[in-house]
Amino acid sequence: MTDNVINPMKEPCAVDVEAGKIYSWCSCGRSKEQPFCDGSHQGTTFKPINVKAEQSETVYFCGCKTTKNAPWCDGSHNNLD
Repeated sequence: MTDNVINPMKEPCAVDVEAGKIYSWCSCGRSKEQPFCDGSHQGTTFKPINVKAEQSETVYFCGCKTTKNAPWCDGSHNNLD
């Protein structure tokens, strides 16, 4: 298995998060449970990024896995082919 990022989608993923809940964002793009980790990174150098929701709200997780502000969308998907 390679350590290259896979771009599963070219748009942000809107998620309604719950205050106090921890979310594990997939950083490799291999998860079938996007944007969340399902353990598919095993055998690579990738690790999920865990974030705790400060409040209940809609947030935008990066779907393309190229953000410079992981796990949040920063618009990097606009630069993909």
